[in-house]
Formats: sequence, structure tokens, C-alpha cells
Amino acid sequence: MDIRDNWRVILLAIFLVVSTFAIFAPGVGGDSTSSGAVVEETDSGPTNLKFGLELSGGTRIRAPVDGMTAEVSLSPQTQPGTVEKSVAGNLSNVGAGDVKVRLARAQNETTTVEVFSNNVTRDQLTSALDQSGYDYSNVRSGVTEATRNTVVRILRDKISKAGLSGGRVQQVETAQGEHFVVIEMPNTNRSQVEDLVTERGKVQIVAGFPARNQTGNDTQYRRVPLLSQGDFQSIGTAQESRTLGPNVPVVLNQQSAQNFSDSMRKFGFVTEGVGQCRWQTNPDDPGYCLYTVVDGETVYAANMGSRLAGTFRQEKFTQSPNFVMSTTNMSEARELQIHLNAGALPASLNMEQGTSYFLAPSLAEEFKLYSLITGLVAVGAVSAVVFLRYGDPKVAAPMLVTALSEVVILLGFAAAVQLPLDLSHIAGFIAVIGTGVDDLIIIADEVMSEGDVSSSRVFQSRFRKAFWVIGAAAATTIIAMSPLAVLSLGDLQGFAIVTILGVLIGVLITRPAYGDILRSLLTDK
Repeated sequence: MDIRDNWRVILLAIFLVVSTFAIFAPGVGGDSTSSGAVVEETDSGPTNLKFGLELSGGTRIRAPVDGMTAEVSLSPQTQPGTVEKSVAGNLSNVGAGDVKVRLARAQNETTTVEVFSNNVTRDQLTSALDQSGYDYSNVRSGVTEATRNTVVRILRDKISKAGLSGGRVQQVETAQGEHFVVIEMPNTNRSQVEDLVTERGKVQIVAGFPARNQTGNDTQYRRVPLLSQGDFQSIGTAQESRTLGPNVPVVLNQQSAQNFSDSMRKFGFVTEGVGQCRWQTNPDDPGYCLYTVVDGETVYAANMGSRLAGTFRQEKFTQSPNFVMSTTNMSEARELQIHLNAGALPASLNMEQGTSYFLAPSLAEEFKLYSLITGLVAVGAVSAVVFLRYGDPKVAAPMLVTALSEVVILLGFAAAVQLPLDLSHIAGFIAVIGTGVDDLIIIADEVMSEGDVSSSRVFQSRFRKAFWVIGAAAATTIIAMSPLAVLSLGDLQGFAIVTILGVLIGVLITRPAYGDILRSLLTDK
């Protein structure tokens, strides 16, 4: 075989070998989970193909982000922190951490005030802005695009840290301009996903201690937040020890360590507070406790150990600012680790205005079977039509082999990039088979339409005419499908992406290779 004249066939063979390797070779395709995470195998089998929600079962959640946004006019001297405290102070049950000011960075942008709470109405926000003395306009439900991007990023991190492979988080926008966050988790039950993505994951270390100045006979207690996610330099893996129980080891950054050490001495934890936490046995008179608080709920209350107290007294804590955050069980410890690593969501998802559903894995297995049957029927129907049309195996057999090669290459690509296959992708594969055979028929008809093609020169002339036709058709298909591939339109996006990739593979690899195969079979000089 002349390599120079048949390099397109060799290129197709190389792509088929690489694709087959990607589909079947162990270890192909990156694992999206981080080190130290507990990996859950979602798609065991002889191939590296991953399957999405519709072909493996799982949970899908679609919900808006809680919040209210107003466009405001602020003077250049106004500090965002001042605005956040002022607005929060005029709203009930809202802290300064639940208010965010985003300053305009360009002329086409506006400064906004966002309140991350599902209990604040439009009237309440306008009243708070009036009381604070700020000019505002366009008060609306929802949050800004920057906040939605942050929510999507943190949710992806949470899913990754939880070791749940195959998950997908994205934003979608309806025709009415409503924005939703969509989470799809294969092989995961609904309660597990909802617990993971609907909690804000705001973690705090809070000091609880008796107030210094007492009035009357009752002891008054204070609670002072000391640490949050941004104060940790590193977070270890959830573990369980005999003495400390389930816990997560952490290391503070230098500034936080100094503030923490100063607070422990100031509030009396290193003297009368050592070993004096009674929260589990006497919550009304808890003593000196360091509370681990997640989303406002206390999950654990720890004593001040004598050894740790000694490092505070001697002011040596900043030299090695590490300690452990304890929980009551390993499940809470793992969740705590996830929240610490991923960070806190700026706002929670509003499940009351959202939707969620669970697809049983057994039903998804039936979809797999039906998809396979549909694909085989499509191949069989195309084969029958092609053989009836030409009646010559030298023309029809390479045509079918070449068309199926496109599907193999696409599956190899999906395995290499770990694309979770859904029904929309299967529909794209079937469309690729149909459009591929259409183009190959155009090539065969063009080169055989005028009789004798024994000359390579005549064959090449006719092939170039046919290739211009299929090239124009491919460009039309790509242009028509591009908006669907770019826009967040759910299943249509997956169908469009597979179709575009199939057309590109056909025009660049398989159609030219079929031309070389046909030339070798039909010409003799």
C-alpha cells in the first residue's frame, strides 16, 4: 500500500485504535475527585464510558438562589462594609454576613446590594435602604450573576470533595429571564444530594462563656464568633481517634491564630475555663465551651484542654496554630470537612420554588437497553437501504464501516473526557450515523454517476465535487447547531455537541478516508 496516497485511511485507523484504547483501557479519563475523598464508583463495567442521570439513575435538582437585589447609588467614599452593616441592622434576622455590596467595576455596571435570605421581601429591603439613607432602583428577586457563579463553583467543589463522581452543576436561564441552578448526580439518592447542596455550609467556631458582669442571681452567657472558613490555612481529612472521637484537624493562618489566642486569654478559657464545658449535660448552664456551629446549628461543644490552654498562656500557640474540630459522629466529621474545604455558599437554594426528582437505577438500565436496541435498529435499517441501493459490497460495506467508525471515535472522545452520556447524546449518535451515511451516499453517487471510474484522475475530480457538497452541508449543520451547543438548553445542548463533533470528525477524517478506500476498490490506475 502506498502510504502517501492512502494516508487518510491510516489516519482513520490511528483514530480508531486510540478511541478503542480510550474506551477499554483501564485508568483512561481523569478522576474528578480530590485526594483524600471517598470515591464512589458510579459506572462499573468493561468500558471507561460514564453515564449521566438518564442512563444510570440518580437525582436532579433545579432551584433558584435565595436572595433579593437592589441597584444603589453610593458615593466614592462609602465603604461596602458600612453599607452591609447598616442594611443588615434595619432587617430582622439578617446579619452583616448575609448582605453583600458589589461595586461597579465598569461604566456599564451598577453597584448592587444583595440580601441572601428567603425571609426578606422587596418591601422590607426598600424600607431598610430608606432607613439607611441610600438611593436605590430596580429592587428585584434573585441575586447577581457573580453570586450565581460563586454558588456553582462552590457546589462543584462540594460534590468533588464528597467523592461523588459524574455530577454536573450548571446555570440555566428560562425564556422569561429566570435563573436556576441545576445539579445532576448519577447513582445518588435525593436526600443525600439535597443535604449536600441545599445547606449553605457556613462553619464557625464560637466561644461561649459566662459574662464578666453579672446582674441578679442568673448567670448571663455570651457567644462570640471567633473563626470561619477563611481563617484556616489547611484542613485535614476527617478521622476518628480514641481520645478525641470523630474530628477534623485544622491549621489556622497567622493572623487568625493570633486573634484566637488573644480571645482565649481575654475570655478566661485558659484559666477558670479549662475543662469547664457542660453543654452536653447541662445546656442551660454550659460553662466555657468552644462550639462548632454549621449553618447556625451547634453540632459539637468542646472543652478547653489543659495542654492547649498552656500554649495560649505562654503565647506559643501562633508557633504551631493547629487543633482539631470535633463532632459527634464520622458522618458529621466528613460533612464538616466538605464545608471547610469547599467554603460557604453565599446564599442557599430555594427548594420551595425549585423542583427535584429521582430516577431509579433499574429504570435507567432499561433506558440503556432500549438505547442499544434503537442503535442496532438504526444500523440495520441503514445497512439494508445501502445494500438495496448499490448491490455492490465493494461500495456498501466500506460505507457502513466508515459510518460506524465515527461512532467509535465519538465514544472514545466521550470516554477520554469522562462525558456523562445521556439520552440526548444517544440521539446525537444516531443522527451522526444518518448524516454520515447521507454524505457517503453523495460521494458514491457522484463518483459512479457517469460510468467508468477506472482512472484515479477521473475519480479524484468527481470526489472533489462531492466533497464540496458535503463540506457545505457540514458547515450549514454546524452553524445551525452552534446556538444550541452554546446556550444552556438542557438536553438540546448535549444533542447539538455530539452532532457537531460527529460532523467535524466526518469531514476531517472519515469522509476523506472513505474516498481513498473507494478509489482503491474502483480504480486500477
